[in-house]
This record gives sequence, C-alpha cells and structure tokens, in this order.
Amino acid sequence: MFDAEDLEEIREAREEWEEETVGPTVERFGERKEEFKTDTGGQTVDRLYTPEDVADLDYEEDLGFPGEEPYTRGPYSTMHRGRFWTMRQYAGFSTPEETNERYKYLIENGSSGLSMAFDLPTQMGYDSDAGMAAGEVGKSGVAIDSLHDMETVFDGIPLDEVSTSMTINAPASVLLAMYVAVGDEQGVDREELRGTIQNDLLKEYVARNTYIYPPEPSMRIITDIFEFCADQTPNFNTISISGYHVREAGATAAQELAFTLGNGIEYVEAAMDAGLDVDEFAPQLSFFFNAHNNILEEVSKFRAARRMWATIMDERFDAENPKSKQLKFHTQTAGSTLTAQQVDNNIVRVAYQALAAVLGGTQSLHTNGKDEALALPTEESVRTALRTQQILAHESGAADTIDPLAGSYYVESLTDDIEDEAFDILDTVDEKGGMLQAIEDQWVQRQIQDVAYERQREIEQGDRVIVGVNEFEVDEEPEVDIQEVTEEDEQRQIDRLDSVKADRDDEDVEAKLAALREAAEGDDNVMPYIVDAVKAYATVGEICGVLRETFGEYQPGAAV
Repeated sequence: MFDAEDLEEIREAREEWEEETVGPTVERFGERKEEFKTDTGGQTVDRLYTPEDVADLDYEEDLGFPGEEPYTRGPYSTMHRGRFWTMRQYAGFSTPEETNERYKYLIENGSSGLSMAFDLPTQMGYDSDAGMAAGEVGKSGVAIDSLHDMETVFDGIPLDEVSTSMTINAPASVLLAMYVAVGDEQGVDREELRGTIQNDLLKEYVARNTYIYPPEPSMRIITDIFEFCADQTPNFNTISISGYHVREAGATAAQELAFTLGNGIEYVEAAMDAGLDVDEFAPQLSFFFNAHNNILEEVSKFRAARRMWATIMDERFDAENPKSKQLKFHTQTAGSTLTAQQVDNNIVRVAYQALAAVLGGTQSLHTNGKDEALALPTEESVRTALRTQQILAHESGAADTIDPLAGSYYVESLTDDIEDEAFDILDTVDEKGGMLQAIEDQWVQRQIQDVAYERQREIEQGDRVIVGVNEFEVDEEPEVDIQEVTEEDEQRQIDRLDSVKADRDDEDVEAKLAALREAAEGDDNVMPYIVDAVKAYATVGEICGVLRETFGEYQPGAAV
C-alpha cells in the first residue's frame, strides 16, 4: 500500500499536524473525554488513523477477496449483491395457533425466514402441565409439548419453502426431531429441510442458564445431532454457536468473539473425538452474533470473526473443504441496549445495529421490536422492525457493494486489534484446559461478570450516557400497547396436552421411550430414537425426562 518512504513522510506530516494544528486546539478547548473507547470499552480509539496504523497489512493474506480465504471480506463471492441476507424475525408466543398466525403475518409482510422462540418450560424440557411450568407457559415464546403443537405451528407453511431457525438448546434434539417429523408428514424430502437449531450448550453454562444435563452428555447429544444431520438433513445447520447471549451478559466485543470461537473449537474437537470427519460436519456449523451500538466496532468484529475461524479450521483442524473454513453467521440486534424509557428511541438503536450487521456481511438478521424491553413485541412493532431491514436493503445502498468499509485505516486497524485480543483470550483458555474446563472452573463467567459490573457502574455514575435513561429524560411516557399472555392461554395449552395424551397409543409411547433409554445408556446415536418417540406423540417433558434419568442434571458452582 505504502512504501517505507511514504510512511516516513506521513509520520512526519502527522507529527507536524499534532504540534501545529490539533495541539493548540486541544490545549485551548480540550476534547470531550480524556480517553475514548469502543462501545464496550474493549479497545482504545485514537484521535486519528493513518496508513501507519495498517502498515503491516498484506491484502491477499489478511483480506483477500469475497468467497476466498481468509474470508475477511465475506464467505460468498457476491454476498448481498447476489441476494439479500435472510430477514428472519424472531417470533413465537402463547399458543401454537397464535404463533402460526404471527408466522403467516410475517411471511405476508416480506419475512424471508422464520425464527422460533420457545417459552421457558419448553427450553428447560418441561411440559406445560408440569409444576415447574406454572405461570411461564407461552410467556417468552411458544409452548411446544408434543408433535401436535409443532404441526399446528407450521400448518399451511410448507417446510420446503421456508428456512426456520429454532432458539433451543438443551431439548434441541427433541425440537429438531419434531421439525423432521412435520417435514415427513408434509412429504418434504429431509435433504430439502433448511434452517438452524441453536444447540449451543456451552454458552448456556456461561450466560443463559437454560441447561438440563451436565456438559459431557450434552456434548454427546450434540455430536449425535451432527452425525444424524450430516446423513439425513445436510442443508440444516446443526448448531448456532452463539456469542449473542455472551454479549448480552456483559462481555466486550473481543470476549464475545473469543468465547464464541472457543466454544466452536470445543464442539469440533468433541465431534472429531467421536470419530466424525471434520469436513463432513463442519460445513453445517453456523454462528450467532450480537450487534451493538458502535457501528465500526461491530463491523470490525464480524470481519475478524471470519478471518479467525478460517485460521482456526486450517491450522488447528487441518480442514480441507473450503466450506469448513467459512464462518457463516446470523445476527440479532442487541436486546440489552433496549430501554423501557422512551421506547421509540429503540427504533433508532435497532436501525444502527442492523446497519452494522449488513456492513459486516451477515447471512441473516433479526431486528428487535421497540417494545421488547417491556414485553413480547406487538404486530405493529414487529412490522416496524421488519421494515427497518427492508429499508436498509432496498433504500440505503449499504448492500450494493461488498465489504464497503474495507481499506478504512480505522476499521482495518480495529479489525486487527479485536482479532489480536480475541486470540490472546483463546491462548489463555487453552492454558486453562479449553473452554469446557474454563467454564466448569467458572473462569469465563468471572471475566464477563467483571466487565458487566464495570459497565453498570459507569451508567450509574453517568460516565456512560444512555439516552433517555441517565440523560435526556422526560417526565412522562406515553402508554405503550403491550402484548400479554393470559392464564386462559396457559389453560388452553394444558387442555390441548391432555387431549393429545388421551388420543395417543400409550403402549407405543412407552416402547419408544424405553428404546430411547437403552440407546442413551449405550453408544447408539439417540436421534433416530427421539424421532420415533415424537412421532408416537411422546412429549418434550417425557423425552427429556428419560434423558434426565439417564444423564442426570447439571448443578453449577458459584462464580466467585
């Protein structure tokens, strides 16, 4: 880019500028802060960036071209010029019927993919009639108890025409089996099923806590899913390795990146230890990242993620299939940045975060509703969130050229800095025995908690401005239409479950659950047995109950 003589001239010119131009201005008027940092405080931001800051950049080795290693500029050669990212709005609430209506509403309004939210009992492997489920049925997502519920959710929605992402982890095997079963009923070839299950249990132990089983059997189930899907549903992503919830818990951008890729390393190692070929299952791995408010930090993070994963898969795992090295990811705008105060401000936050995701080359995107700090989003707020993506796609020009911020002195420097810091964190993880051990030792959790504490302190002391919360407040707020789930909704779901149990063949259910128990106690892949069980209308709670009895439940230690 610039030779040594050019760089020396730039260095001298900058020194002159600092002494004669900016220096007197700063001395007289000062700057807004003594030190500037990126959104999460992970990186110091210099006053100015010049070619000096990217003097070591090798275009072919560090950037390359879209669709070619190291994939910094994107995993596909045409990126959003070929087709837009999948506009995948996260939805699901109350009963399966209402969720089916919401999905059809989203499809009619231009959503190109479905994203399924489950209620807390489903996420924890409990049926709606369980004591643990009381008061939570349908609250954070749709309640799914049996195959009948999944059939209802996708009634009139052909599974060969949609791509569905399911935010489910501990019971992911069960919900995937139900999806496969619905596809079978619709006559859809399993190879045509497209979508993603989150299935990222390591992240649950770190940040989200909807785990059931201890780490070792959880990893066994995950590798069984890898094997089953590689054979049966090759176009379905078997895992969405998630940094989203790590970031929501308080991590910096570099920590989000390091811990997410560290989890990815752990999954690849577990699958290879189970005898799977890396180039058979790695192309079905996908990632899930957060998009926060600092646009340039987020773009740099996404670019660094692609380059890091290509390096990891090449150097650490000797992957040969190019698709094994391509980091493909979904993005969701940052729920933790949404405020209950002045909720319309959230529309602006979401738009900027979505812009960062698009400039960073995301493969799919969910934009949050403005009211999600208060409740499940209403149809109106969901439509506004979807329209945000559509305006970005069709009116902004942000998708018309690939990796448009490449070559920016700041963005390239920040990409390098985030990558270096993330690799340093991964080196520490390796020293501690890998992510699984670092999580069980609570080391990862402590790193995130320390950052979260510091950020909250900054907000409370006014060092970090949150518009409408600690600055620019208003005395009164207009009323906001809130989406509510009632006790009557919960009872309807329980009644439906009772009806399913009354109509099914109990002997067949017991036989299928017994076969699953035997497979779990042995070495067989559990997925075919789970598919058989859900087709007999065994419930989520019954299937997870068998696995609970076999594998036990995880009891975490305290992060101190």
